[in-house]
Amino acid sequence: MSIAATPMSFARTMAEAYARRGVDPAAALKAAQITPRQLLQASGRITAQQMEMLSGQAMQDLDDEGLGAFNRRLPWGSYGMLARASLSAPTLGVALKRWCRHHSLIADDLDLRLNESATGAAITVGERTDLARHGQPAREFALVHVLRNIHGLACWYIDSRIPLQEARFPFPAPAHADAYSHMFPGSVRFDAPQAEIRFDAQYLALPLRRDEAALNQMLQRALPLTVLQYRRDRLLVQQVRQALATEPARTHNAQGLATLLNLSPRTLHRQLRDEGATLQQLKDEVRSARARDLLLRTTRPIKQVAAAAGFTNEKSFLRAFRQWTGMSPGEFRKAG
Repeated sequence: MSIAATPMSFARTMAEAYARRGVDPAAALKAAQITPRQLLQASGRITAQQMEMLSGQAMQDLDDEGLGAFNRRLPWGSYGMLARASLSAPTLGVALKRWCRHHSLIADDLDLRLNESATGAAITVGERTDLARHGQPAREFALVHVLRNIHGLACWYIDSRIPLQEARFPFPAPAHADAYSHMFPGSVRFDAPQAEIRFDAQYLALPLRRDEAALNQMLQRALPLTVLQYRRDRLLVQQVRQALATEPARTHNAQGLATLLNLSPRTLHRQLRDEGATLQQLKDEVRSARARDLLLRTTRPIKQVAAAAGFTNEKSFLRAFRQWTGMSPGEFRKAG
């Protein structure tokens, strides 16, 4: 059963866009099963399916995929054109840079950029015009709509879940702030300098896994991209290895590791299984590599090597190391 987590404020913003164009939203609201009374509920919520129905109908009725947020209309098919223009990119990073550049050409209200740094990647949204000219809820909806769209498209391009490290918004926390945990799983910050989403920059190097046929099929029902949660994370195995190697104190067990990666332990195990790996297997790989490196490069006592490799006692380390190599740590050090 679909959860009603999307703020009714978004539905009201779309109804107001209808009004500014002199078009009656009644048919679209009825199709989305939103009554006039429900529309006025300040703390009301709608389901993702209702949001999809209303958004899709509004985009066609108004011939505007920007839903009245920008100075100029984005005619039906605009976002499909942006997706198609980026489809030939060799990597996700190139595709996102193209998408941001092209979006700024068709909707110059926004300055969309992909930024990379030592701490990760960020898609930022600069505001060139006053998005709040139709009210603060309209500005909120516009920024959420754009960031959800590009995040969903990025996941679709590489057929992978892309966990968000943080989502930031340049306005105070709204009354429905709790809904943001559904729209942007991970850390959410309000009163930020600008709107942006942050994620691991390693995803940018992944190749696109979609072709023209897949794009045509996706565009028949593109809006679910903004709510689809991919099971597969094509970087998860690599991220687990990195976390085990760099955060040994926080990754002694599945709960600690899952918390570090913004997952539940159950989801962590399931997604690793989807990738053909297990947590124990990855732990063994990381611990083995760490232990071998220390044995060959240092003269640390075996007990210290065991602790540095993530073992709580020397006996369990000796047993595990013999299973990995067929030798004791001392024999391995002498042979190396």
